[in-house]
Amino acid sequence: MYPKEYLYTKEHEWIKRDGTQATVGITIYAQKQLGDIVYVDLPAAGKKFEAGKPFGSVESVKAVSEIYAPVSMEILEINQEVAEKPEVINEDAHGKGWLIKIRATNEADFEGLLNADEYEELIAQDQH
Repeated sequence: MYPKEYLYTKEHEWIKRDGTQATVGITIYAQKQLGDIVYVDLPAAGKKFEAGKPFGSVESVKAVSEIYAPVSMEILEINQEVAEKPEVINEDAHGKGWLIKIRATNEADFEGLLNADEYEELIAQDQH
């Protein structure tokens, strides 16, 4: 269910590396916890964020939830489709529902992330 080539945060973001760049989104688990997502607030390209700091938010009919930087990063691009139609996250959180493309600014940050098996263990514990 959780792509093996992605890395995950304990705050339920995913990151997929592609050389020096990466794509970031929220996990299916986060989307299911939130319910139907109705609004996404994303930063402009060029902004920089430290690992663990909030960079935007997703709003559902239930709650507003901050999205945290999985690694220290510079925003290269935001997903315009998601900005205009947040429901894309509900349909495909790990694919078309990506949020941002970034350039990582600190390689060491990747070492603190979870692989798919570790993430699945984490959410299994959340459900008990």
